[in-house]
Amino acid sequence: GGQRRPTEILITPREVPRSERQERERGKGLIVMVMSTTGMTMAGTSRGGVSGRRRSGGALPRSAAGGQRRPIRTRAPLRESTTNVASRRRTRDPTVAVAGSVGPSKTERGDGNEFAIELDNASNPEFTVVTVDIADKPGLLTLLSSTFHDMNLSVEKAEYVQGAGIKFWIKDEEDRKIEDAEDGENIKQYLSIVLSKLMSSPSKPRPFAQAYAEAPQPDHLNRELLYGLLDSYLKNDVVSIQESIVHHVEFTLARSRYKFDTREAYFAAAHSLRDRLIERWNDTQAWIKHKDPKRVYYLSMEFLMGRTFLNALHNLGVMQPYQHALSGLGYDMEKVQQAERDAALGNGGLGRLASCFLDSMATLNLPAWGYGIRYEYGMFRQVVSEGFQKEQPDYWLTFGYPWEIERPHVAYPVKFYGHVSVHESQDGRQNFVWNAGEEVTAVAYDNPIPGFKTPSTINLRLWAAKPCQEFDLEAFNTGDYVSSIIDKQKAETITSVLYPDDKTFEGKELRLKQQHFMVSATLQDIVRRYKEQHETFDAFPEKVAMQLNDTHPTLGIPELMRILMDENHLGWTRSWEITTKVFSFTNHTVLPEALEQWPVSLVEKLLPRHMQIIYDINWRFLQELQQNHGISGDKLGSMSIILDTEYGKMVRMAYLALVASHTVNGVAAIHSKLIKETIFKEFHDIWPEKFQNKTNGVTQRRWLAQCNPPLNRLITETLGTEAWITHLDLLKGLAAHAEDETFQQKWAEVKVEAKAKLASLLKDLTGDDLNMDAIFDVQVKRIHEYKRQFMNILSVALRYDRIKSMTEKEKEEVVPRVVIIGGKAAPGYDMAKRIIKLISAVSETVNNDPDVGDLLKVYFVPDYNVSLAEVIVPGSDLNQQISTAGTEASGTSNMKFAMNGSLIIGTMDGANVEIAEEIGEENMFIFGVGAQEVPALRSQREYLQVDPQFQHAVNLIQNGHFGWADYFSPLIESITGSRDWYLLANDFESYLDAQERVDQEWRDKASWTRKSILSTAGSGKFSSDRTIHEYAEDIWGVEPLPPTIPE
Repeated sequence: GGQRRPTEILITPREVPRSERQERERGKGLIVMVMSTTGMTMAGTSRGGVSGRRRSGGALPRSAAGGQRRPIRTRAPLRESTTNVASRRRTRDPTVAVAGSVGPSKTERGDGNEFAIELDNASNPEFTVVTVDIADKPGLLTLLSSTFHDMNLSVEKAEYVQGAGIKFWIKDEEDRKIEDAEDGENIKQYLSIVLSKLMSSPSKPRPFAQAYAEAPQPDHLNRELLYGLLDSYLKNDVVSIQESIVHHVEFTLARSRYKFDTREAYFAAAHSLRDRLIERWNDTQAWIKHKDPKRVYYLSMEFLMGRTFLNALHNLGVMQPYQHALSGLGYDMEKVQQAERDAALGNGGLGRLASCFLDSMATLNLPAWGYGIRYEYGMFRQVVSEGFQKEQPDYWLTFGYPWEIERPHVAYPVKFYGHVSVHESQDGRQNFVWNAGEEVTAVAYDNPIPGFKTPSTINLRLWAAKPCQEFDLEAFNTGDYVSSIIDKQKAETITSVLYPDDKTFEGKELRLKQQHFMVSATLQDIVRRYKEQHETFDAFPEKVAMQLNDTHPTLGIPELMRILMDENHLGWTRSWEITTKVFSFTNHTVLPEALEQWPVSLVEKLLPRHMQIIYDINWRFLQELQQNHGISGDKLGSMSIILDTEYGKMVRMAYLALVASHTVNGVAAIHSKLIKETIFKEFHDIWPEKFQNKTNGVTQRRWLAQCNPPLNRLITETLGTEAWITHLDLLKGLAAHAEDETFQQKWAEVKVEAKAKLASLLKDLTGDDLNMDAIFDVQVKRIHEYKRQFMNILSVALRYDRIKSMTEKEKEEVVPRVVIIGGKAAPGYDMAKRIIKLISAVSETVNNDPDVGDLLKVYFVPDYNVSLAEVIVPGSDLNQQISTAGTEASGTSNMKFAMNGSLIIGTMDGANVEIAEEIGEENMFIFGVGAQEVPALRSQREYLQVDPQFQHAVNLIQNGHFGWADYFSPLIESITGSRDWYLLANDFESYLDAQERVDQEWRDKASWTRKSILSTAGSGKFSSDRTIHEYAEDIWGVEPLPPTIPE
């Protein structure tokens, strides 16, 4: 009933110095009272908190035997000034009836906000019934309940009464009715002030929740009350946020609010912010269900989310109040947010792209969900020991992940192995039954994804594998302790690690298990959601769109066919018609060897029913090619989903996706052109209408507005608006200022600030102080031969050798460089691991050579992730996008760097081509052969007369100048003669010329800054908002569903 916690130290008004009380009383008494009732921490509540007992003035409490009771007093005491304020307002306050009287009097305010209060002691023998007759407003019920609590009155129940307002059944702190007239007067004053304040300060309603409340519900639910209890959004003022944080410290973390460390402050603040996400998430889902639009589901094996805390603060627009709230509690926002671990749900560009897309879907108010896997240990945590990459589990979930919401009630069986039996139904149809040999349970974990400055909050649903039987007690009791938990271990292995090493059969099997596990749980969930509102599958293609992010989720095609045919008894023709209308497929590679294939023997063993369906799909497809397109012979075999090889039959997953999807897209203009001319040429010849281009983009909210606050402020100040955060094409307005010396100076100062942050990061990692006048030259991405980190480090070795041979006078002309390389090598990719060792060996030699000093430094940044990128990208001067032309599908790091004014040195590959069109080749450092030249040059590579500089750089490595000559010999062999598949030798001279142009341009600071400004100004096209808008309009047929109040 509102009793004080005995451990709190109360300060009575007598303990407050008179001068301070007088200062408070001058016009502040009313505010103190009102703020205390709305849950804010004020001097009169938690600090100057007073219980319901009379502290000064008035009669002392008498014994119960005497029959007289303690007068009601509010927790925020009614000091003289407050009483006087209330008296002066008495003409506007309603009269209150006590001691059994009835008949409320309404307050006539003349503004349509009349209210009346009635206290009734006659109708109930145990409780005083308080009726508040007032037009409903958001937050009313919650506010009044907390007001009674502040007066130390217990509320037994509350009820909406049609035409009469809200009734409360209350008692005092001694479980007795309110019968004293003076107590009634106090209640009247307090409620009147609170209601007057409420009428003058509207709260934001929750229209989505209202729509849900009005939908059909179980009869036993009191919908009006359930809505009224949370009919307004949580407040985002500083004090409300502080209360929320402290609440979670005590009740979520179970820590003392007087003693919690920075990590605990992060978890409490995160839970506080999650509360605000959840109310928006619930409302968004209720609104979408209410409207029943077409939804898009984005299926991806990776979502490289990065940290959520700052991103959510920015998108909800509460960064500043949270900063002030934490600061007021004694915590620094920068240190608090550093306590968050990156979610280890992805590896590289594929997963980061998926995360950018979710941000844009939410911001554009699309009815969308993402689906993936909740990897317990991520891909791996990269540790570099003596230059060698070591893989360790990434324990990102060890201390909990506050952003996820476990849904144990959302669980589906996922089957593996076994056999298929056929049964004939009474109508003569064949029914296929998959008798599984193994079954696990997929349990959902939801992650709210907020849009920027919109209530729309969509969902990322991740699946975790759990055993159907958690523990075999019978085996345990017989002493077989290992067998008792074997099912649990086998199940949880499925979602333990992203991309397990597939060099072994067991590794391949586990990867295929992961893919089926994800799509099976996802398809069951999507079908279940659809069937909640629809009795037949006739509308399924009009209500569902599914995007396959690369070939990994392609098993979703036979899985949907299985669900439709085997579980819902649709025929093949109808099931195939539905399937081909809902799936679309994004291809992310131009490399034939990167197209996913699975042995038929493995698929048959693991997924026998799916293999049957794939065979049927392929047979019908080949029939169509022969009958409708006149294709036969070898060409028919080359287009078959099933490929015969010397190692046995293989299932070509990209071909399965092509056949079953209504649309196939590439991710950059050059990439989309190449796939139509090379790997998918034969399919393009028969289905040209299926192929589209959707150039990738990145979310400017994380990759510019959030990660580079100084540049954010400068852009907003210069453009006179922050609308660019949702309309990135507005950045073109910066071009008009590129020649302005004053603006150039501001731009340079912003860049220095970002470089200083990067320098601080590297000092923490290495202990070195960096030369701030040097070019910060960055290449951060997955380590792969086609991305040519090897060529980068060869040029660094050559630059080092040149500096070593210079006189002191010549060294004065050298432009200093800090070369920063980062990225992970796949555990089974031996050549990539050798490249990391070479980078580390060159770094060790260069950084410890006093002859070179600050003219050249080389650093490999271990365990590169999103959080590191958010510091590295803004702090770079130059970024390297140097893949062999025609090998990079798009790339997205180039877009992030360009947005932040970092100049690109690169080939005309992937999105570099379109970036050059937007910002101008003259503002980039382009080199190398074109994609159209590559095939011929590869065939002639054996006879190429290599550039002497290239050979000299190779000799430095080969001769052991950096040690480990034998270990690096496979690297040297990989770029020798015809084995130089990625044409390092062909491009090396041109690459060095481009590097020389970089040095020359750096000497002209005004010219460099101008190019940097124009780089940002030309980045408007590369927002993921633009990409998602194109997907929604051209492929999915999904329309925005902005948050509007239901009619």
